[in-house]
Amino acid sequence: MNDNIKKQERRVFVQDEHCPIRNVVAQIGDKWSLLIIFALVDGPDRFNALKSRIEGISQRMLTQTLRDLERDGFVERTVYPEVPVKVVYELTDLGKGLAKPAWGLVSWANDHLGDINNARVAYDRAD
Repeated sequence: MNDNIKKQERRVFVQDEHCPIRNVVAQIGDKWSLLIIFALVDGPDRFNALKSRIEGISQRMLTQTLRDLERDGFVERTVYPEVPVKVVYELTDLGKGLAKPAWGLVSWANDHLGDINNARVAYDRAD
């Protein structure tokens, strides 16, 4: 190796609240969060309507993920004092801001799904 070539600095990913990947990206990169965010891009919705639109999610998981998204400021929960009580979930401005770049990732994944599947098949054959 040439001594004149400087060693490239490598990022260190610390495990604390200051690491955006561990703190934010891991949360929204779970199995359900982006699906809920994209479902709410269409507008506010009630719990059961969301559950019916996100195949495979359990009531417990939808409840927990909505709470996590609300805690992080991506989703707002509004309770209307009616009989029966009406609860509506909608994206906050922060959630809408997240949906835009996240859609870029989803679009990329859609465009490259065939390539990824081919790579997986080739990898699995090599084992």
